[in-house]
Amino acid sequence: MTLQMFLIFAAALFSIGLYGALSQQSIVMIMMGLELMVNAIIVAAAAFWYFVAPATADGQVLVLVAVTAMAVEMAMGFAVTTAIFRKRDVDMTDMAADLKG
Repeated sequence: MTLQMFLIFAAALFSIGLYGALSQQSIVMIMMGLELMVNAIIVAAAAFWYFVAPATADGQVLVLVAVTAMAVEMAMGFAVTTAIFRKRDVDMTDMAADLKG
């Protein structure tokens, strides 16, 4: 596989995630779209590292930091979503509009 193939795959993954995040009303589905977009960034970063400078560890560190940030983001997002659902029985974005201050 070439760098261009990986970048096309990452662009397709990012596009699917963007469509999912913008077209859905469910908070969980929006978070899944965001997850796909972050995964696309990770794929592109890993591909650049592999094809540009495989001898250095910079790309591996970047991918590790991105995966860690993604895990923390999703854990916090699901915790907030669960708390909102338990408190107000809200699972759609338009129903959560009254939560803003």
